[in-house]
Amino acid sequence: MTEFLVAAACLVLVATALGLLRLLRGPGDAERMMAAQLLGTGGIAALLLGSTISDPAIADAALTLALLAAFASVAFVKYGSRLGLLRSSRPVEGE
Repeated sequence: MTEFLVAAACLVLVATALGLLRLLRGPGDAERMMAAQLLGTGGIAALLLGSTISDPAIADAALTLALLAAFASVAFVKYGSRLGLLRSSRPVEGE
């Protein structure tokens, strides 16, 4: 059973690494935020898989990371929409 959990954790970490590439190369803010959410979700999954293998106290860190990811989403929606309105209200150069 432990080998299966280690393989699952490796698969989650590979998916998270691909999300990191998208975070670094994303064309827009929304895509980067979605990639950051993927990193958070992958981290939570890896921590929860790790807590079943070794120390159950790691689950507390996973729950804290989940709470921080939820706050990051709310902050992005609240402040990101305001930033988008500011960008769209600027006059375009060259007109």
